[in-house]
Amino acid sequence: MPDPVRLTAWVRGRVQGVGFRWWTRSRALELGLVGWARNAADGRVEVVAEGPRSDCDALLALLRGGGTPGHVDHVAERFSPPKGGLSGFSER
Repeated sequence: MPDPVRLTAWVRGRVQGVGFRWWTRSRALELGLVGWARNAADGRVEVVAEGPRSDCDALLALLRGGGTPGHVDHVAERFSPPKGGLSGFSER
């Protein structure tokens, strides 16, 4: 796998209760990424995805792209080395 990374993204806006995690899971699986998306107590959605940097960049662009369920106000991201141990992409 070329230059694998871990993307952690925190998505703020109207993103809970609108199918956002399901939508994110679908996009991540289409890109071949592994990881998860979960609702945070503060109303954000946290997304963790591992795979090639280019595919993680593509997911990040989709999260910011305006075609998501609900409404995204802001996405903060962090890239780090992959930790591994993930399979598939789940909604938590």
